[in-house]
Amino acid sequence: MAVVFLDQEGIIRYLNETYLEILDLPRDQVVGRHVLEITPHSRAYITLQTGKAKVGYEWIVNGHHTLGTALPIFKGDQVIGVFGYTIFLNIWDGKNILDEILANLNMYKDEVHRLYSAAYSFENIHYQSKAMNDIIILARQVANHPLTTVLITGESGTGKELFAHAIHNASRRYKRPFVRVNCAAIPDNLLESELFGYEEGAYTGAKKGGKLGKFELADNGTIFLDEIAEVPLNMQSKLLFVLQEQVVERLGGVHPAKINVRVIAATNRNLEKMVKSGSFRQDLYYRLNVVHINIPPLRDRVEDIRLITPHIINNLSRRLNISARKIDDQALQMLCKYNWPGNVRELENVLERGLIIAEMEGAGVLSGRHLNISDKQFDFNNLSEAKSLKSMLEEYENKLLLKILENCQFDVPEAARRLNVDPSSLYRKLKKYGICIKKEYSIP
Repeated sequence: MAVVFLDQEGIIRYLNETYLEILDLPRDQVVGRHVLEITPHSRAYITLQTGKAKVGYEWIVNGHHTLGTALPIFKGDQVIGVFGYTIFLNIWDGKNILDEILANLNMYKDEVHRLYSAAYSFENIHYQSKAMNDIIILARQVANHPLTTVLITGESGTGKELFAHAIHNASRRYKRPFVRVNCAAIPDNLLESELFGYEEGAYTGAKKGGKLGKFELADNGTIFLDEIAEVPLNMQSKLLFVLQEQVVERLGGVHPAKINVRVIAATNRNLEKMVKSGSFRQDLYYRLNVVHINIPPLRDRVEDIRLITPHIINNLSRRLNISARKIDDQALQMLCKYNWPGNVRELENVLERGLIIAEMEGAGVLSGRHLNISDKQFDFNNLSEAKSLKSMLEEYENKLLLKILENCQFDVPEAARRLNVDPSSLYRKLKKYGICIKKEYSIP
């Protein structure tokens, strides 16, 4: 039996050796080419266009008389490929054919599911701060309303995409596609065709058979528009129309297609300021901002650092294939005092580097010397707004003491010597600010 798989664009992605023998062509001249270039009268391509199966048709392939069948592969209501098989009229073996069909079809379905599925859930979000707890409650609630548009904001590295995945997986759409689009990574001249697709012949270089857009791929599921602020103004009006009408029209097309898609958008920019400056459409902003989830930066929820750090270390250890390590109190104190401009993503990078260095040294515990947090990363000039001079000085003193202790490997007597203060006075300062020190020292 000869077997072939076509993707949604009509490109041949797989065929077995029997099919190659029928065609009398080497594999590298077939795989990756459009089916009409190989078999111009292919019924499989008709199935791709119509979504209707062609079963038991008789046709001739390179002089061979065969029976062919072309079956559409659906994701929701969308045809995303075709599975075709051709049987020599003198080698019919029903059981073997059925087994091979099912095996290949399951393989293709698994691959499609892997490409367009959400990877994270709310259980992957670790927290203990009230701010995050309130946000999780809101996100879980909006997940129950599968048509509601969600706008997720927050600084880079706070976990906006993680929330988008979790909302999709907690909704009734969880078995449907989750399609991510990084709007900042697509050139302006290609964004329309990527989002809405195009018809064959829409422009020079357009692929045969056209192409589905991301909105059509996400039909009955969720589309995640990351970096939404980077969409150019001329595209914002078209995006607004799609969001309002739930209808897309491919580039070069004349037949609008109805879709059913939940939109989750995310940005680290201030869209309200962009609206005022005229760089973002006000009506699109209102359409996106139905439910607003603003993820606070890591520095505003320091209590979460102690909770998420061990989880990050365990995940990194598995990925790096190294022994899991604990982190000591001094290192945790350093992490809690740092400003984290890159948020959780930066924390992951610092811990990954630390684990690699600890592994090189053969150290069983991750300590402060393994962490790449340089002096300049402690922001002494950008103190938080305080009500009084006293509180500003205390904030500065807290950070300065931590910096000196880090340089002294948290050796309190040595730190007192460098600061030219009495050790007992330094102990009282540490107790006042709640700064952890080595176990062999105690605060009187």
